[in-house]
Amino acid sequence: MRKTFRWLLSLVVLIGTAGVGGASAGAATAAEPKSATVSEDKDIKDRILAIPGMSLIEEKPVDGYRYFVLNYTQWTDHRDHSKGTFQQRLTLLHKSVDRPTVFFTSGYNVSTTPSRSEPTKIIDGNQISLEYRYFTPSRPQPTDWKKLNIRQAATDQHRIFTALHRIYSKNWIATGGSKGGMTATYYRRFFPHDMNGTVAYVAPNDVKNDEDSAYDRFFETVGSAQCRADLAAIEREALVRRKEMVKRFQAWADKEKQTFKTVGNADRSYEVMVTDLVFGFWQYQPAETACAKVPKPTVSTDELWKWMDEVGGFGSYTDQGMEPYLPYYYQAGTQMGEPGYGYPQLEDLLKYPGINNSRTFVPKDIPMRFDARAMPDVDRWVRHHATRMMFVNGQYDPWSSEHFRLGKGARDSYVFTVPGGNHGSNIAKLKDADRTKATAELLDWAGVRAPGGTPTAQAPYDKKLDRQEIRRMPMLQP
Repeated sequence: MRKTFRWLLSLVVLIGTAGVGGASAGAATAAEPKSATVSEDKDIKDRILAIPGMSLIEEKPVDGYRYFVLNYTQWTDHRDHSKGTFQQRLTLLHKSVDRPTVFFTSGYNVSTTPSRSEPTKIIDGNQISLEYRYFTPSRPQPTDWKKLNIRQAATDQHRIFTALHRIYSKNWIATGGSKGGMTATYYRRFFPHDMNGTVAYVAPNDVKNDEDSAYDRFFETVGSAQCRADLAAIEREALVRRKEMVKRFQAWADKEKQTFKTVGNADRSYEVMVTDLVFGFWQYQPAETACAKVPKPTVSTDELWKWMDEVGGFGSYTDQGMEPYLPYYYQAGTQMGEPGYGYPQLEDLLKYPGINNSRTFVPKDIPMRFDARAMPDVDRWVRHHATRMMFVNGQYDPWSSEHFRLGKGARDSYVFTVPGGNHGSNIAKLKDADRTKATAELLDWAGVRAPGGTPTAQAPYDKKLDRQEIRRMPMLQP
């Protein structure tokens, strides 16, 4: 997946696990919720810390919950324990052991600010949030990058589930958005019986990394013809003014102590940013208002800089902006794939055609070899074996150009699309009939039903826990 940045709305053969964290466990079973006893909630920290390999980083006060930031000892290589261990960070938003649990993954770092994912609010449950391996501080030392792959990461999740399922024995739902949705899907592929359901938001599915015509078709038809033409014109103007813009970019970087060693120089980074603008625009901008704000080619340099910074984020194209997402770029170039699309309106102005790919953003001393079998394997499994899986996509989200699809073998699984939705699409934004259906299915999978069979009420809105967290992330990262 090629490199760009934007504000990301934060809304992952069975390998044995005996040893560092304990033995395996089967899938959770449905059960009616009931109120937890006071003693159960009072000693929950003791019960959590009694798990072998679990340690406390801190506990934070949260109204209506208990919130823990934890470390869990994981094998660096689940197949070869001689490679040692590392500490993987996770958080626990505890409501009651008698409520279902949501296993949330962003696919990146874990936030230590308490928050609830949409499924957690809908089912009114607990939430486990896990940091993806190799995102700091959850990175083995020394770092063997070959151990960063989707199966090792899925086994991390399986071991966390196995350890905590002994305490949280009600139904479990895996979820995540973007790379987190991919992570939740890969987890189900390798450990299909752990979870009672999966909700994957805006999760791309790059089955054939070298065949990306779906992206070209998307950019040829998305939105209005006028909006597409305006975007093409301002992208071109950004390269026409390359000399003055790069000079300004370098001066800004010098002032902010930012560097360009990985990509090469400010000029190369600037070209990458310009070629990413159209992707980032549709990924996050609200089309109904943003199209009217696309600058004209006659705009001042100050206004051009301001708009590009809003859509792309200059700081995200420096070494310091890219380094936190190195594990993602490595995975894009070794297993997950990355989108490719053309920009014919810019071809005569490009100095570095072909630069915009994951190899550019990973230091050359880290070898990369692409495994073309990984994504087709996951895709086949989803098409033919998916059970209780839900995929929510956005109509105007470029990542939805290549999304997960269901085949004849899938059971009790659904693909929904938010009309006009971007990369922030979720269940709440679906049209009424789809939202009702998706909510009912999720409640059913979570085992949350009142005695009469009707769904129980959702958790009330909490302005602290349910706010959309804004995080600076790579734009052409899912």
